[in-house]
Amino acid sequence: MLVMTQRRPAPCLRVEVITSPAAFSDLRIEWNALVSRSDDQIFYHHEFVETWLNHFATGKWRILLLRDSAGCLVAALPLLHGWARLHGLPLRQLRAAANSHSGRFDLIADQPEQASAAFLDYLAGQSDWDVMILTDVPKQGRARALEKAAGDRGFPAGRWCAMQSPCRMLPATWTELEGQLSSSFRANLRRRRRALEALGEVRAERCSDSAAQVEAGIELERQGWKGRAGTAMAQDVDTRGFYTELARVLGAQGRLALWALYLDERLIAFQFGLEHRGSYALLKPAYDESLARYSPGQLLMAEVMRDAIARRLTRFEFLGEDMPWKRDWHPDTRAQDWLFVFRRSAHGRILQALKFKLLPRLRRMTRSKYP
Repeated sequence: MLVMTQRRPAPCLRVEVITSPAAFSDLRIEWNALVSRSDDQIFYHHEFVETWLNHFATGKWRILLLRDSAGCLVAALPLLHGWARLHGLPLRQLRAAANSHSGRFDLIADQPEQASAAFLDYLAGQSDWDVMILTDVPKQGRARALEKAAGDRGFPAGRWCAMQSPCRMLPATWTELEGQLSSSFRANLRRRRRALEALGEVRAERCSDSAAQVEAGIELERQGWKGRAGTAMAQDVDTRGFYTELARVLGAQGRLALWALYLDERLIAFQFGLEHRGSYALLKPAYDESLARYSPGQLLMAEVMRDAIARRLTRFEFLGEDMPWKRDWHPDTRAQDWLFVFRRSAHGRILQALKFKLLPRLRRMTRSKYP
């Protein structure tokens, strides 16, 4: 059976578990309506999550839904179930349907406290998991309510800070943004632009032919350090498929933003971005490393930000880790954490103590002994 209805965690609520692609596909309209009511970010939309699941899902689908007495979808938590290892120990995990290509992850809910309580009450009755791991949850994310609900119900839990992700609020004009940048960075951009223009015509384009441009961007990335490290999009069939399908699906909705910087007819920088509700999210940048002294990636960034401001976008999300080239644009950073909830059992308490007490203490002792 594709959809399994479980016991009611409260008289007016019921938990459902989605275990198949077909059942998840049928949720699109009500899933997106829930996202729009709660936290309307592109990473949580059905189309984004479905594309991710189609290419990256490993293990069994375990997508938790919460419905009210009228059958309305009021919460969702997309998870995957399977075996994994935690510091060498085998365990059964429920893991967020997300990875480094997902931007961020969160509980989608009208009332996060109510949903967290309902989902944990449901999981308390399930014996086939040892830990639930929610990755890259933003500081103000709704999944934070799961921490409190876990503590209230005696579930061992913990949190690990994964990254500080940069985000830049955009002012009303490009002149205002330039004034907020360092004088040395502005001078470098002008100087490198002039030096590049001495080699040929330099132009930036927002691309309409998504299939061809995605392939060109994939190839440009493969030629750089990611290709040498074996981590480029072109070298993994699932990663390549994810970005290709995402471009097709979100391009049809007008949410795709592909940017290219050319030197004459040569592609020298590329951005795979998404736009939604006044925000630009940079999923994948690439540049020609043989022209690194001209900073083609930063030159393209300037063009993209200038265009975003002209079209009255309000936020530029760099995504991923805080890095020096991102700091040139003076962004703020926002914490994204991994949340761990362990099964309410002796085994769960041992795993929680190992992860958050014993191993951190051992690391501190090792660092103090061997500076």
